Parts: sequence; structure tokens; C-alpha cells
Amino acid sequence: MEHPFSALTPDLVMDALESAGMRCDGRMLALNSYENRVYQVGQEDGLPVIAKFYRPGRWSESAILEEHAFTNELAGHEIPVVPPMVLNDRTLHEFEGFRFAAYPRQSGRPPELDNPDTLEWMGRFMGRIHAVGATQPFVYRPALDIDSFGIEPRTFLLENNWIPPELLGAWESVSAQALEGVRHGFERAGKVNYQRLHGDCHMGNVLWTEGGADSGPHFVDFDDCRSGPAIQDLWMLLSGDRPSMSRQLSDVLAGYEDFCEFDHRELHLIEALRTLRLLHYSAWLARRWDDPAFPVAFPWFNTMHYWQDRILELREQIALMEEPPLSV
Repeated sequence: MEHPFSALTPDLVMDALESAGMRCDGRMLALNSYENRVYQVGQEDGLPVIAKFYRPGRWSESAILEEHAFTNELAGHEIPVVPPMVLNDRTLHEFEGFRFAAYPRQSGRPPELDNPDTLEWMGRFMGRIHAVGATQPFVYRPALDIDSFGIEPRTFLLENNWIPPELLGAWESVSAQALEGVRHGFERAGKVNYQRLHGDCHMGNVLWTEGGADSGPHFVDFDDCRSGPAIQDLWMLLSGDRPSMSRQLSDVLAGYEDFCEFDHRELHLIEALRTLRLLHYSAWLARRWDDPAFPVAFPWFNTMHYWQDRILELREQIALMEEPPLSV
């Protein structure tokens, strides 16, 4: 059976954009995206645009429109995000079974997270995003929780025989221990506030510009926006050993708390959330393996070496979750 994206030809991409009122000039460049398909497309009478074609069956129309509404709300507060363009009075369009949106092209480079000033700058804008995000809840977007990011992915991998038989016992045991560590982390944190988040704030989703009024970070791709604790949008800015991460977190919070109060109990969740992301990522790759783009982009997935590394990784996370939280 052909994958749905196999029908997304260059001609269809340009026909779809023209159905929304654009005039394409034939130039098209596929960008680095796997969950969806994203292209830079030239226009006859304007700058190139970024066209995002949503993976069929992943999000409901209401969930996509809620993503668009959130980014437009942030942009309305002069926060540097990239909201979808309004074409024919709509931000979400459909053409021959594909839902898509167009965005203005945003240039930039990854931020230099070894620079304390950059981290504080990132923290200020993340604080502004969260200050807006806390004003109302999502209705159609999911929440980041242990069930959806840990238990369900683990169950999927086991029930669909993705773990090599030679490693099944070890992975099954260590993943169960890891989830127990996650539960303890959430218990130590207590009842933390869940709010609207970017949800996937890794450095591929932040573009840094230099010079002019638009200097600084621009947050892009809110495709994974969801409800969750604020620390979910902050921990991916941290790297290195504990002293390094403590310094980085202090720099981030120096900017963040100018605009939004941070609940320090959420520091108990950093390694728990990292563990959930690791489990979710393996299941994400497995679920998408029928997409021809995935075996090409991730040839190392589902090898014996891959699962051996995941076992070691989860063992390390079990140990990290037993340590005290980072100090600021």
C-alpha cells in the first residue's frame, strides 16, 4: 500500500497553493521535515513562502486551527513567532485530501546556547510565551502526561514486536523501571500547573537573527504545541553536566522570571520529561516506519545497536532521576 505522502507531488504542491490564491513560479525546495512535509515555494509576485502539508490523520481540523490561533495570539502580543498566512480569509486549506498552511519565510541560524546573554534572551521570550499561554487552556490539543508519552509508547513497542528478542527482557525491565522513576519525579513535584506550551522547543525550532529591530530568537513550528508544565519548554535549552545545566538554567530563568513566575517544584520533572521524550521518540519512529522518508533518514533505527543504546540510555536516566533536582 502506498503511503499517503506519495501522492504529494511537486505539481500537487503548487496546485494546492494556487488554489489558495498564490501564483507559484515553479521553484520549490523540500525542507528538513519528517512528521509533515514542508517546502519553500517561489511566488511570481512576492517572496518565497513556506508551505506545510500536514500528515494525514494526525491532527483534527480543530486541533490544527487551535495551533494557528495560539501562534496568532502570540504574534498579536508582539512575540517573535511565525504564524500562518491568511489566504482567502483562512489559515488552513485543503486540496485533494491534504490539509496545508502557508507561512512567511523566516531566516536565521540556531542560537548559541553557550552564551549566557543568549540564554537570558531566550528565557525572556519564553516567559512571554508562557505568560500568554497561561491565560486560557487548550481545548483540542493534547496534554503531555505519563500515559500518552510513556505508558502508551512502551505498550505499542512491546505489542508490535519492535524490540529484538535477544534484548526484549532487558528493555522491558529497564523501561518499566524508568517509568517508575518518572512517576516518582511527578510525585515529588506535586500538583504543578499545566498550560499552553510550544511543546517541542528544541534548537531546530528556534531561528536567531542578528541586527535590526528583529534581532534575537524567532520561535517556529508549533505543530506539537500542547498543555504541560512550563519546564517542558525550558529543559531542552540545557546540556552538559549538572554544574553546566545549573548555570544555564539560572541564565534562562533570569530572563524568564521578568515576565512569568516559575514554580521551582518543576525542577523535579526535568529528567522525568527527558525520559518520556526518549520513550516517545522510539515509538514515533516505529509508527512512521511505513513512510518511505523514515528508513532513508533514520537508517540506524531498529538495529540491534539502536536498542542496546536505548537500554543504556534508560539505565542512565533511572540513575539521574534518583538524584536531587538541579539547583539554581
